[in-house]
Amino acid sequence: MNITHVRLLTVPVSDQDAAKSFYADTLGFEVVADQSTGPVRWLQLAPKGAQTNVVLAAHVPGHTPGSLHGLILETSDLDADCARLRQAGVDVDGPQDLPWGRQATLTDPDGNGLVLAEA
Repeated sequence: MNITHVRLLTVPVSDQDAAKSFYADTLGFEVVADQSTGPVRWLQLAPKGAQTNVVLAAHVPGHTPGSLHGLILETSDLDADCARLRQAGVDVDGPQDLPWGRQATLTDPDGNGLVLAEA
């Protein structure tokens, strides 16, 4: 096998504009692509410099908005990021000290579960 990394992860959303605002404006992701072909919109974002991107997909059969759980985002300053998210009105649980490290949990506007973890 010659797999080098995860390229894309699909995040099922109901409203791509609201999701784009959350991931870009609140989490600081960069928009990699935002293109429409007919009724289909390809909306791809990523943290700056990341190899793995997320696709905010709406109306994809088998992908229910809010059904993604456990997407782990790494941060170099968990406390500062939690404070910034709370200031932006995001409900953040934590940070918590766990046997495998410090982390906090939150959800996007559709209820997809995210984990913010220290390196």
